[in-house]
Amino acid sequence: MAAHEESGYDVIVLGAGPVGQNAAERARAAGLTVALIERELVGGECSYWACVPSKALLRPVIAIADARRVDGAREAVSGRINAAGVFGRRDRYVSDWDDSGQADWVRGIGATLVRGQGRLDGARRVAVTASDGQTSWLAARHAVVVCTGSRPVLPDLPGIGEARPWTNREATDSSCVPERLAVVGAGGVGVEMATAWQGLGSQVTLLARGSGLLPRMEPFVGELIGRGLADAGVDVRVGVSVRALRRPGGGPVTLALDDDSEVQADEVLFATGRAPLTDDIGLETVGLTPGSWLDVDDTCRVRAIESDWLYAAGDVNHRALLTHQGKYQGRIAGAAIGARAAGTPLDTAPWGRHATTADHHAVPQAFFTDPEAAAVGLTAEQARRAGHRVRTVDVEIGGAVMGAKLYADGYAGRARMVVDLDREHLLGVTLVGPGVTEMLHSATIAVAGEVPIDRLWHAVPCFPTVSELWLRLLEAYRDSIP
Repeated sequence: MAAHEESGYDVIVLGAGPVGQNAAERARAAGLTVALIERELVGGECSYWACVPSKALLRPVIAIADARRVDGAREAVSGRINAAGVFGRRDRYVSDWDDSGQADWVRGIGATLVRGQGRLDGARRVAVTASDGQTSWLAARHAVVVCTGSRPVLPDLPGIGEARPWTNREATDSSCVPERLAVVGAGGVGVEMATAWQGLGSQVTLLARGSGLLPRMEPFVGELIGRGLADAGVDVRVGVSVRALRRPGGGPVTLALDDDSEVQADEVLFATGRAPLTDDIGLETVGLTPGSWLDVDDTCRVRAIESDWLYAAGDVNHRALLTHQGKYQGRIAGAAIGARAAGTPLDTAPWGRHATTADHHAVPQAFFTDPEAAAVGLTAEQARRAGHRVRTVDVEIGGAVMGAKLYADGYAGRARMVVDLDREHLLGVTLVGPGVTEMLHSATIAVAGEVPIDRLWHAVPCFPTVSELWLRLLEAYRDSIP
């Protein structure tokens, strides 16, 4: 194995996905030199096998569903979705899995792109093994930031190797529509991919181990999405688990369930959780456990390391496995590193403190199902468990908002607002219905900013938009006060 001599940088970032890119960009903005290391494609999971391709697949499905909800438009919808056209659209948005454009962006911000498997090799030192087997060493004067993301977890079930299951990667990069698809798992990946592939022409069976879909959201979210999936033709089964799989000879796969029934499918997708991609990044050389999540403080500094040189942002720290939160953490980490390198107090930045405060109470999430689901902050149950004294108000969107009625005939959706009674501001907002994801940021501002209820009355929604829902929620809250 050939070796190259050591190079020095102020900051070394492991992983050039969106999280690593944001950390690198913010460190560069602070005047620091940065090396960005990537073993696969620059742009990471989000750009090529998750957020971008999944939404590219989902948008045509949702667009057709929206058209069918409007008199005069539904008559123009005929035939099936052109799957080849959808796949072509997806391929454009992932640049045919060519990362040269994103690699150019890295160079454009003045960072050095290093391709290969990066591994810690002691404090502030990283070894990079390239595809040709050559190893080079990099030294970080100030910090190393781990942004290596996560991988799908497959359960240890009899026959799972023989079944050759899909993960999120196959579910988003495949260009052949299986006649029958079984989806195991009812979190975000499961419900979105059930929506997409049913719309593309598969007969989908969705298997949920728990009592409902999207179990971490308000209970009515799973109810409405389950109803929407069933209306679209998905066979939704809750409270069932897979016991074993069979795929003899590479043909169809059989899933044996714990209720003694079986499901036959041409492909099976497991969307059953994620694990950190930290098993092969040299954690053992700095006293940490390979394959573990990395516990961090609010600047994304790894707590287990005494000095302030090791940071972890994005999925690896297990705070919020969402691309936008990871990018937010990357920005915070890069800015915190820059401030510490300059000896500047962290709370004096002109744009705000270098701390990931939104990770604690204002995490937004959106699912592009039919209907869409969006939420930020705490559910009512989470708020009560956290010790808050709360009042919850619900609004049926289609019945209360003229903009929703104009958006879709027979608009079906619901919204919930969770109010802290002691401080009179919002702790959480949940929305379900066509098009609601585009209203999520207004809710996020209200929750993250702790905007008082009496001030929200003066944020006047435009008529006739769906966002007039905000007025209806405030009115429902006013009417609920004894």
